[in-house]
Amino acid sequence: MTKSEIKFLEGPQNRLKELIFALNVFYEFIKGFRSLHFVGPCVTVFGSARFKADHEYYQKTELLSAEIAKLGFTIMTGGGPGIMEAANKGAKEVGGRSVGCNIVLPFEQHENEYLDKSVNIKYFFVRKTLLIKYSYAFVVMPGGFGTMDEYFEALTLIQTKMLNEFPIIIFDKAYHKELINHIDLMKEKGTISADDLKLCLFTDSIEEAVNHIKVNAISKFGLKHEKLKRSWWLFERKY
Repeated sequence: MTKSEIKFLEGPQNRLKELIFALNVFYEFIKGFRSLHFVGPCVTVFGSARFKADHEYYQKTELLSAEIAKLGFTIMTGGGPGIMEAANKGAKEVGGRSVGCNIVLPFEQHENEYLDKSVNIKYFFVRKTLLIKYSYAFVVMPGGFGTMDEYFEALTLIQTKMLNEFPIIIFDKAYHKELINHIDLMKEKGTISADDLKLCLFTDSIEEAVNHIKVNAISKFGLKHEKLKRSWWLFERKY
């Protein structure tokens, strides 16, 4: 987190400082909206920044993202290395579009080289909103705390009907075995309903994942490449 974000989370602050922080957040949202307004219908891929190109998770992500891009979706990621890079690379290799919403961190995170369009965001909660806002589906690859945070954010919004029931795909059942067990436990204890289990697909199959998106995103909601008008007075450029 930035120093201003850390300070903000420490409790009540000087009112002027809190106003300035709120204005900075507003600016970050506007910057994100301007950068991503024309990216088209997206599928967002979540996953760890730590896997290298020779890792099986990286390679599976690359293959899966390529197949999703062939459907006409823009592949959106957090813009960094690892799984994010693999997803953006997979899209680029098949002529698809590739965008990133990068978080500004002192370690781990840097923009990968496979982005057609990217935006750097200072605050995690702003970045999560942008990653969700433009997507018709979400793919959760193996990852850590950040990946789980992004997954449960999207899942909670869908469960509470704050977001359309877009498909969520959890890839690699062996890696997510304990997550699957815990979700089953939540159902058993009644903290979620049985119908909530239908909100996610756990799979090891690229073909099954792609078909799931076809049925639950394209057929259900339509793949809308909206012809949004660019405003010359806002200095908007074609993407």
